Amino acid sequence: MQFFKKHSPFYNLGILYIVSSLFLRLILLFHPITQSSFSFGEIVKVFLTGFISDLLVFIVASAFLWLYLLFLSDSKYNKPWGYIIFALLVGLLLYTLSGKSILHEYGGSLPEIGIAFIGLKTVLFGFLLFLPKWRKQLRLVLFSIAVFIFALVIIQNAISEFFFWNEFGVRYNFIAVDYLVYTNEVIKNIMESYPVVPLFTSVVVVTLIVSYFIVKRSKPFLDNLPSFTEKIKSLGVYIVLFIAATFLIPVLAKQETSHNVFANELQANGMYRFYLAFMNSELDYDKFYKTLPETEAFALLQKQIPAITPNFSARTIQSTNPEIRKNVVLITIESLSADFLKAYGNEQNITPFLDSLALQSLQFSNLYAVGNRTIRGLESVVLCLPPTAGESVVKRKDNKNKFSTGYVFKTKGYSVNFLYGGDAYFDNMEDFFSGNGYGIVDKKTLKPDEITFSNVWGVCDEDMAKKAIAIMNEEAKTGKPFFNHWMTVSNHRPFTYPEGKIDIDSHAKMREGGVKYTDYALKQFFAMAQKQTWFKNTVFLIVADHCASSSGHVQLPLDKYRIPAMIYAPGFIQPSVCNKMISQIDLMPTLFGLLNFNYQTKFFGQDVLKDDYKPRAFMATYQDLGLLKDNVLTILSPKQKVKQFQLKLQPKGTISTDFQIYFEQTPLDKQRDDLVNETVSYYQTASNLLKNKKFDK
Repeated sequence: MQFFKKHSPFYNLGILYIVSSLFLRLILLFHPITQSSFSFGEIVKVFLTGFISDLLVFIVASAFLWLYLLFLSDSKYNKPWGYIIFALLVGLLLYTLSGKSILHEYGGSLPEIGIAFIGLKTVLFGFLLFLPKWRKQLRLVLFSIAVFIFALVIIQNAISEFFFWNEFGVRYNFIAVDYLVYTNEVIKNIMESYPVVPLFTSVVVVTLIVSYFIVKRSKPFLDNLPSFTEKIKSLGVYIVLFIAATFLIPVLAKQETSHNVFANELQANGMYRFYLAFMNSELDYDKFYKTLPETEAFALLQKQIPAITPNFSARTIQSTNPEIRKNVVLITIESLSADFLKAYGNEQNITPFLDSLALQSLQFSNLYAVGNRTIRGLESVVLCLPPTAGESVVKRKDNKNKFSTGYVFKTKGYSVNFLYGGDAYFDNMEDFFSGNGYGIVDKKTLKPDEITFSNVWGVCDEDMAKKAIAIMNEEAKTGKPFFNHWMTVSNHRPFTYPEGKIDIDSHAKMREGGVKYTDYALKQFFAMAQKQTWFKNTVFLIVADHCASSSGHVQLPLDKYRIPAMIYAPGFIQPSVCNKMISQIDLMPTLFGLLNFNYQTKFFGQDVLKDDYKPRAFMATYQDLGLLKDNVLTILSPKQKVKQFQLKLQPKGTISTDFQIYFEQTPLDKQRDDLVNETVSYYQTASNLLKNKKFDK
């Protein structure tokens, strides 16, 4: 069978995919971000199982290649079939050109794409039909282009997987799926972050060289195309292989069972991981995770959150002191890991302003982010709810009219706004915040003379700081208190910012530069704020949305979830350090407590300054749901899996005990059922309330 012999394009492109996947694994294995050691058995499993997985994935992914090869034929140009096919193509082209085709019903650019494709196919078929003397040469050219495209996809995928690993330390996951939706922002980000021209030039040159050798080796196949009978036989074999591969690929994926997360990631196939992420963007908790009877789950929740209504999270917060109606400004800072600050051991002096501000604030030294995406951080401070499996509530269709911090402020007569230097359309933020009663102030609302610098993610933090001051000045004139939530953008790849502001060259495109510039912009913001009449009556809460990196050699590396937070209000909040372990979802309820707010709430977050608060923290990826309590990390995963790890502090240098962030995780010898059930109760009830619309305002 010619399709499976060494001269077949299927065979040669398969070799290219297998070899490129092998080299990619080797490179990722020795990549600096792969912070782990591997046993001999793990290495063997990574490469042996990985090889089989790659082979099976190629069989499935080559369906389009087979479709192309099956239609390579000389007989279809014979009379009368050649003329019949050409007439059908012309008729189809005229139909699409008529403006009344089914493509036009969908609108957009689909009709133009359809016309271009059908038109090109018609013209090329006509050349091959009416110029039989040039058919062989023309087919060779078209075949070479096709091989180049297939080879380019294979090579470009390997390059993309490398850069994705370089950024996140994992194979394709849910983030890669998101990138397909926001192609414009992602392409611009790549253009500004990497040397695109030399990189893509190199990829094209390598692809051309590879394509040349594949075409050369495939000439015998092209010169002696398989007969119709042989095509049917080969197709039958391929269908059997395709069915077997679709069955075996998920079976092999289930063998990714090592305690070493990097071993599992290296063993995996990136294309299959992407498929899984695409298909499982939303996860039904009851279907995929360990559960308890609903009544029992809520009863356990009631033990952790006193005074909630049975089978519900509603309760009343009542203060014995008069309410304080101060303005509130919540600043969530992009990717500000705890270890960027001096208190946590950083010696680069990249957050000099925040370091000084922390000493004048109420610091939360033992705070954990709930996730590793901006929308998870926003979700946590807006809804004060543990992260639920799948996509963030911000990105879900049912994301409006939730019980939110903005809603609480509105019931108190506050004006409520969300400020963002980029386009709030990104990550569905505009839909989420506007659907929950926030006014939106983003890049679209800035006038041209208000923008001094911008990149793909939006205007620089300085520009947004000035806009924020202007907004607050207008709000202050109304006599109403205001709540403004500002999300920064500058500490994000490509880490570009106005020149001459800090001592790190903006052209260096370094993370440290992005951090230091954001710190500088915040300094300018507070310098302006202190001159305003409303400043003394305002409370500022500053917190990171998540850490700069979430990769590690364990499922949920604690140091990659540790973030700084502080409440600053001179004359109102006394400088101090709260060293209780808390979650991102607790910050706003704690702030409400400082303001003596009386309100009805559905929040899972609690006032951590109250005596009845029981320390715990939530952290998650889009699949793994973790609870940190009693020096034990409990992780719930799909297929009802539960893992627990005993934590042991790994002290570093002369850092204060309150600011130590590194822990060794050792699998627990005996499962702590009480902590497993508590973890299940939190996540199951949170998912239940959202699913049944019981968390609506």
